[in-house]
Amino acid sequence: MTLQIYISGKYYDKEHAKISVYDHGLLYGDGVFEGMRSYHGKVFRLEEHLDRLWDSARSIWLNIPISKEQMATAVNETLAKNGIRDGYIRLIITRGSGTLGLDPNKCPVAEVIIITDHIQLYPKEFYDNGLKIVTASTVRNHTAALSPRIKSLNYLNNILAKIEGLKAGCVEALMLNTQGEVAECTGDNIFLVKGGVLFTPPIDAGILEGITRNAVIELAEKAGITVKQIPLSRHDVYIADEVFLTGSAAEVIPVVEIDSRSISDGKPGPMTKQLTAKFHALTRE
Repeated sequence: MTLQIYISGKYYDKEHAKISVYDHGLLYGDGVFEGMRSYHGKVFRLEEHLDRLWDSARSIWLNIPISKEQMATAVNETLAKNGIRDGYIRLIITRGSGTLGLDPNKCPVAEVIIITDHIQLYPKEFYDNGLKIVTASTVRNHTAALSPRIKSLNYLNNILAKIEGLKAGCVEALMLNTQGEVAECTGDNIFLVKGGVLFTPPIDAGILEGITRNAVIELAEKAGITVKQIPLSRHDVYIADEVFLTGSAAEVIPVVEIDSRSISDGKPGPMTKQLTAKFHALTRE
């Protein structure tokens, strides 16, 4: 059976799911999105994802034409239609169809798209043995220009950094902010461990406030691990005892090398393994 894609209240076969070429989401990256996971038939932290989606939309003056309750129902209905219990959900809100000009007032109704499918961001061996990453020269968007807290359809900043990583033979790349501080990777938040303390950049470093990031912070604090959200430099990453990344698609994945420097002994560390196990247990609740 072909996948069913939800577009503004109707379902279409994957092969026939289309939007207008005049949609401002296509023309200008004018829209927002969320990536979520479903575990055992339940969407992980759906309410938090919808809150972030609505916050992103509000920040760019985009009116979502249905309520959060209707959106939640549509997400679960789309999963059910496709028979997916353990999968990935991409929720997209575009400005809608308008004219070739920039004026968003020419787009009367936003488009709501829900895709449910499966995703494996990285091969299993990377979860077992860890990633090797590099620092990209592409700087994370300045917060005064386009806030990284808005999960917008304009992902060119991240894509350029991703290309740098791929050209260096790595599937992920670290991005710095305009102050030269560690921000995040192209699709994931970053954590490091030093002396038994868990560190991660603060929100004002120019990062997306990740749902999985917040879940890992909560799990660490419940386990009695000290968590510090402070500005970090590449030096902090280079000398870390452990490094790992988090994201809805990536979940929790270790990093064992950055910029050709081995992280500690070059193997996933004990706290990374502990928090990975706790996160997997959380998704089964």
